[in-house]
Amino acid sequence: MQIELTQRQRDLLREVVEAYVRRRQPVGSKRLVENSGLALSPSTVRAELATLESLGYLTHPHTSAGRVPTERGYRLYAEGELDRLDSRPDSFPLELAAAASEVEDALRATTETLSAATRLLALVSAPPLETATVRHVEVLLLQPPVVMVVVITSAGGVNKGTFAFDEPVDPGLVDWARAYLAEQVSGLQLGMSALRQRLEDPGLAPREREFLKVLGPAFTEVDRRDEQRLFVGGAASLLGEAREDELEACHRLLEALEERATMLGLLGAPLEPRRAFVRVGRDLEPALRDVALVGSTYGLLHRTLGAVSLLGPVRMDYTTAIRSVRSAAHELSRFVEDVYAEN
Repeated sequence: MQIELTQRQRDLLREVVEAYVRRRQPVGSKRLVENSGLALSPSTVRAELATLESLGYLTHPHTSAGRVPTERGYRLYAEGELDRLDSRPDSFPLELAAAASEVEDALRATTETLSAATRLLALVSAPPLETATVRHVEVLLLQPPVVMVVVITSAGGVNKGTFAFDEPVDPGLVDWARAYLAEQVSGLQLGMSALRQRLEDPGLAPREREFLKVLGPAFTEVDRRDEQRLFVGGAASLLGEAREDELEACHRLLEALEERATMLGLLGAPLEPRRAFVRVGRDLEPALRDVALVGSTYGLLHRTLGAVSLLGPVRMDYTTAIRSVRSAAHELSRFVEDVYAEN
């Protein structure tokens, strides 16, 4: 059974974590008494630190050293920071106007801004391709019997298909299909029933309907490889800021990034819309036991499209990381809401 900490113990744990993150040195009881602002005697602080250590929230490198947080201590501290968040996100210097309506440009700008602000590894997962709407359709006659369809989406993605026919295709039919699709499917989501209904409209002539039936997979069969999109920024900064005893964990993290499916799995677990989250050490993959992930989802009002995250050593500035990803996700949500509404 987990023992509930007193408020005084929670306050002391918070002081230890923040002092250790700030100074990168074990924290002694004397320093806590001098700098914490807590009206406690040295003997009381020593006793409470001993209790926190016995409960697994603190440890010390050797007998004469001060305390350092454990993975469990960081996790409890981070959960407390989540509870302390204001109802509205802080402002964040994320400038997305230059991205116009290109979601991928916005995701890239988010990773660059976040990594520069925090010196951590920034990850942003892209929306699934099937959630994007059709922005533009092009139907091209490559050869007399070969037609290509190019679908450009609101997320900046491209889905295309090449279709071979048994006989030469009438160029007039290609021109008709281009005009019809531009008018009838623009603004509709890929793979959704409304789009299929436009492709199978019974009011069309049989020749037209059969032609669209052949071209349909360009809209309804999403290439799953395009969904494995993860934007990354700040790898050099992460290594530059790491202490010597954190380099191994950072290298394992960079190796894990080569397995994009693993990282997308971490970011794609069931998450509450518009809510920040923290995963520390063993909450992640075994290879990332010395790493912490701080993130927040972004998306539409009733639909999560992806996550904005920061990865770094367990010893990180959780307060700044949590507030940064939450604010960046809020700005990114505003951006995608406008983009999806326009398309």
